[in-house]
Amino acid sequence: MTVSSPTPSGGPAPTGPSEQSPRTPIGATVLGYPRIGPDRELKRALERYWAGRIDEAELHEVARKIRVDTWRGLADAGLDTIPSNTFSYYDQVLDTATLFGALPSRFTRLGAGPTDTYFAAARGVQDAPAMEMTKWFDTNYHYLVPELGPDSTFSVAGSKPIEEYREARALGLETRPVLVGPVTFLLLSKAADGAPEGFRPIELLDKLLPAYVELLRTLHDEGVRWVQLDEPAFAADRTQSELDALARAYQALGSARERPGIMVAGYFGGLGDALGLLARSPIEALAVDLVTDPSTVDAVAAERGLRDKEVVAGVVDGRNIWRVDVDGALARAATLLGTAGTVGVGTSCSLLHVPYDVDRETGIDARVRDWLAFAGQKVDEVVLIGRALREGQESVAAQLETARSATRDRAGAGDLRDQRVRARLEALKPEHTRRGDYATRAAAQQEALKLPALPSTTIGSFPQTGEVRRQRAAYRAGRIGAEDYRAAMRAEVERVVRLQEDLGLDVLVHGEPERNDMVQYFAEQLAGFAATEHGWVQSYGSRCVRPPVLYGDVSRPAPMTVEWAKYAQSLTERPVKGMLTAPVTILAWSFVRDDQPLADTARQVALAIRDEVHDLESAGIRVIQVDEPALRELLPLRAAEHKAYFDWAVESFRLATSGISDATQIHTHMCYSEFGDILPAIEAIDADVTSIEAARSRMEVLTDLDEAGFSRGVGPGVYDIHSPRVPDVDEVSSLLRTAVEAVPAERVWVNPDCGLKTRGYAEVEPALRNLVTAARQVRAQLPA
Repeated sequence: MTVSSPTPSGGPAPTGPSEQSPRTPIGATVLGYPRIGPDRELKRALERYWAGRIDEAELHEVARKIRVDTWRGLADAGLDTIPSNTFSYYDQVLDTATLFGALPSRFTRLGAGPTDTYFAAARGVQDAPAMEMTKWFDTNYHYLVPELGPDSTFSVAGSKPIEEYREARALGLETRPVLVGPVTFLLLSKAADGAPEGFRPIELLDKLLPAYVELLRTLHDEGVRWVQLDEPAFAADRTQSELDALARAYQALGSARERPGIMVAGYFGGLGDALGLLARSPIEALAVDLVTDPSTVDAVAAERGLRDKEVVAGVVDGRNIWRVDVDGALARAATLLGTAGTVGVGTSCSLLHVPYDVDRETGIDARVRDWLAFAGQKVDEVVLIGRALREGQESVAAQLETARSATRDRAGAGDLRDQRVRARLEALKPEHTRRGDYATRAAAQQEALKLPALPSTTIGSFPQTGEVRRQRAAYRAGRIGAEDYRAAMRAEVERVVRLQEDLGLDVLVHGEPERNDMVQYFAEQLAGFAATEHGWVQSYGSRCVRPPVLYGDVSRPAPMTVEWAKYAQSLTERPVKGMLTAPVTILAWSFVRDDQPLADTARQVALAIRDEVHDLESAGIRVIQVDEPALRELLPLRAAEHKAYFDWAVESFRLATSGISDATQIHTHMCYSEFGDILPAIEAIDADVTSIEAARSRMEVLTDLDEAGFSRGVGPGVYDIHSPRVPDVDEVSSLLRTAVEAVPAERVWVNPDCGLKTRGYAEVEPALRNLVTAARQVRAQLPA
């Protein structure tokens, strides 16, 4: 659904220099779609393949069916153009590195086939550690970080976007291949080991662009009419040299002969100065996010360089699950009429970040369900708004009124507000977020816990065996009662505690067998949340999460974890950690209400966690871990917004963990982030011990912590749990020695870099034995 400007520059966007046929406008579209399958078919196929239970042909057939069902569904829904090459076996950035021959040599020299080489880069093998993984901007999706150096070369080494285009065309469907743009690809990369100090991968742009030009030519020869190049890196602050690189890249790509039309997609925020650069470049279309920063619509409307281009107005939220305000969306899209050559309607970003279909959620209150839109419903919203914009609102009056009715009902739902919760927040004082000074606390904790130097522990979860999962499924299905389920979980807790004692760990955990997910488990016990049954979203590779829906004021009706922690502590003389999830992470990994400031919602969650912390302490738990792995994730992409975010994020953690004895030790955990951006907040949240991902990055973060004056306990991960490989004692010892060179040994803890839930005991037991042995070896070498 595209509306043309009534100016002489209206109509279809100009074609490339050697366009083989007229190019229709992009119209109503989406920037991407979920790819794991409605029932996580890809997850199950991947894990069976990795376990050797299916062959490569069977894996590829599962993937083919997911792609075909997606394309046909999008076509049947009425989209004008359909994206392709949005499917991935693991990650789109890894796909891009593979496509252009940019995988590290430690994988390409393994001699494996293309599929197994790809998975080796993602997961690692015994002699080749996996590529580093980190968050995709401010989302809970993780990407693999390319490793590039001055000698890196690029060529079109793969054919994935071409093969998928052919696959769709064989079904009679014309698609728009989607690629990570060249500048974003380089900005997301890291300097490879051995690269000269100061080298930045963006310096390779002129070597990379010819490979993109070659690929565009090949796609053109296949008959491709449009290609989408994603440049979300420009929703963040960028230097002038990075902006110059963007301008140079699209001048070169736009000027290339024999290419499809180019649509650049910028999302996760406004494009800032990049907007004008792209508007003046010789591309044909620009997709803009009009949801994350509503002021973007005015910037786009004022940009004269778009008068001969198509603008795809991203007015349907690709990251949250609330139904669109159709009147607001129509108003934003209509503002662009007359200022761009043509105006299409789309999503603010890929729908990768939302579940498939809300109609399957029969367990959610029907009233709440009516307020929600998952990927399938968002496609319908895009089509609806496109028709209303093109044909007039009268043509879809009934559908518009249905959408308006749901919006009005949610806005008027006064029962979502709990006055008791709001009164507690109003009564808070500054002292409710303060603890005693760290030195006093550290002395009190050592007196109470009597831990050795370099104490060893884990992050919390232990492998969830098939038996644990079967017991949980039986309980949820009503085949066993609550007492039988509790007995089964208590037996698993005892087994895990005995195992940890045998391994020689110093601070134990109960293993979390009763938990389905570190956020959903709590959401199911907190007022104001609804849990989904089929609302799966990809986090990375085969790892999927089911974000709960936070729709109302939050409170804790009853203790959530005390029974399990207290039981585990009764089994051992060693300290057992209570395990909780912190407020920011609960927000980041939920679909959160958008009818009040996020800071207000965070404080409500913090009060609920605070109540749990106090109950754990009263039950005799002296070490409490309150995990905040998403602290970096919610950090705004623009620096001007950082302070306001840090203020409420830090306050919410401190509210959740204050008001307890100095002798009670508070831990937190953070993983797969660019920690340099949040160092002030790591210090300010005032946890006694912070465990962090450091294995894949070879302890790089510790230098940053030292330079920032971080003065509390730190547990740098010495074992990468996201890879199936088992680190040997020498490898762990080497990492640990690096850690104690950067941080005083009396503040260093020894732990894996994340929870062990997704691993198997065949890997976990030898890895933890090696970890404990390495800790003892390095401990013995410390000065007395």
